[in-house]
Amino acid sequence: MNNVIFVGKHIDLNMNHLRRLKLRHLEAFVEVARQNSVSRAAKALNLTQPAVTRTLKELEEICGKPLLEKQGRGIKLSQFGEVFLRHAGQSLASARNGVKALTQLSHSQGPKVRIGALPTVAASVMPQAVKAYLDAGMRNRLHIVTGENEVLLNQLRNGDLDIVVGRLPAPEKMQGLTFEPAYRERVVFAVSASHPLAKTKQVSIQDLTAYPMLLPSAGSIIRPYVDRLFIEQGVPEPESIIETVSDSFGRAFANDYDAIWVISRGVIASEIASGLMIELPVETATTLGSVGLSVKAEGQLEPAAQLFAEIFFGICR
Repeated sequence: MNNVIFVGKHIDLNMNHLRRLKLRHLEAFVEVARQNSVSRAAKALNLTQPAVTRTLKELEEICGKPLLEKQGRGIKLSQFGEVFLRHAGQSLASARNGVKALTQLSHSQGPKVRIGALPTVAASVMPQAVKAYLDAGMRNRLHIVTGENEVLLNQLRNGDLDIVVGRLPAPEKMQGLTFEPAYRERVVFAVSASHPLAKTKQVSIQDLTAYPMLLPSAGSIIRPYVDRLFIEQGVPEPESIIETVSDSFGRAFANDYDAIWVISRGVIASEIASGLMIELPVETATTLGSVGLSVKAEGQLEPAAQLFAEIFFGICR
């Protein structure tokens, strides 16, 4: 029992010491390690030599280990100091990069945030993310384009876009890119509220093939999901097919010409919620897929682009 109490006190003592650790301790230690001299470090930091020496003694007390050793008339890092330097340098660099990033975010002429948005998110999550970005007081201008999956991913890979927002691409399309999921959605069969099938509780194969059908184009991410769904449910290819990834055309054609629109639910979520469009009772669970952000595997997002990504994930949670 005494041992347990002792360990608890030891942990509390270490935590109390860590709370005393300040950025000035890291700055002084890293500079002394770089200069191999307290006097030169003091000059570089615009401090007095006694002030730097005092700061180093505080740091050694916090760490509980000797970090520096005398070497002739100079000093060198102890073994403990070598270990601590790796972590101290990383922490100091991260803190400085953080300050630099915040400074860049306040610039009115900062770099644009270039976003490619697939139709699956262009009309659903993206408007909310953009509004939240603007509400955060960001001055970096947003540049948003939509298009087919392959085109946007090539632009991302070539450096013309910073982020592509949409469904998880096929593995062969992800060379040089990484994907972080945010949420999952499925494909639906939708019609206008005035469509003859709008109030039908059961839909037959004959019903599905009796009307013009809007399908995602062959190069889109969700087309393979749709093709597999047709095979699974024994649905023959309809005679009247229009391939498109244009949500504006899809809305207009579905509303005016009694077409069945096969599309990711997120594209028409607001219309379904308002009753302007109806989701037909067709089982599409196998089309469920991840939606998120694709970025280049190498390199790092600019601060404004990183902030947009954080906002996007915050909305999706």
